[in-house]
This record gives sequence, structure tokens and C-alpha cells, in this order.
Amino acid sequence: MELIKVFLNGNFLAIIGAAFAVIFAGIGSAKAVGMVGEVSAGVVTEEPEKFAQTLLLQALPGTQGIYGLMTAFMILFRIGVVGGPVKELTTVQGLLFLIASLPVAIVGYRSAISQGKAAIAGVGIIAKRSQELAKAVTFAAMVETYAVLALLGSILMVWGIEL
Repeated sequence: MELIKVFLNGNFLAIIGAAFAVIFAGIGSAKAVGMVGEVSAGVVTEEPEKFAQTLLLQALPGTQGIYGLMTAFMILFRIGVVGGPVKELTTVQGLLFLIASLPVAIVGYRSAISQGKAAIAGVGIIAKRSQELAKAVTFAAMVETYAVLALLGSILMVWGIEL
């Protein structure tokens, strides 16, 4: 019975939401940045002068992890874990924070990987036509739109929860 009380504790649920935002958006970014890095390393092995261009493309899918971290900080700030005092949340309030974290967690995960794939294609462009960097970045940056929309959705929900 005590374990059920812990899992239904509002503060516990809110902190789980903050953790989800960081974990899932972070996993997506780490996977995507790694994928782009692998492909970029092959290009740079043959043409070292293309390092800066490929590094730019590699960095792009890292933003989703930052968005997850921002959302977690906002949740932790709202509930007083950061900047205290800690507020005692009801189960419903905790669930609301958990739900508010889901857009940036889920969309962040998926969009980071999709952006990584677009960035890999951009590395292919750079490998053959280094003067086309702007086009390569644009293709990858288009995916960012949805990560930003998810971040905005999560932010609006986090700040809309009445405490």
C-alpha cells in the first residue's frame, strides 16, 4: 500500500515527467548526433577541410535534448525543487506535469532521429558539393520546426498548471 502512495504522490509524478523530458529527448539527440558523426567521420577522413561543415550538420539534432532539459528545469522550478520552497502537489497536479512533459519527450525523441537522418543526407550533399551547405542545413532544420512546436506545447502546459 505504501508503494502505491509513492507512485500517486504528485511531486513524484511531476519529477517523473521532468525525467521523461530529459531522458527521451536526450536519447533521441544522442542517437542522432552519433549517427551523423559516424557518417561525417567518413567524409572528413577523405576531405579534412569539410570538418566544419559536417560538424554543423552533426550539431543540429542535439537541440532536442536541450529542449527536454529546458522543460525539466521549468517543471522543477514550478514545483520548487529548483529555487524552492518545494510545493506539495496533488496527484492530479503531478499527473498534469507528467502529461505536460510528454510532447517534448516523445516528439523530441522522434524528431531528433528524423533530423539526424536528414542531416546524414546533408553530409552526403557536402561530400559531393560543399558549396551547397545552406541547402543541406535547410533540409535538416525543417525537422526542427516540430521539435520547437512540441517544446512550446510543453511550456504552455507547464505554466498553465494551477498550483
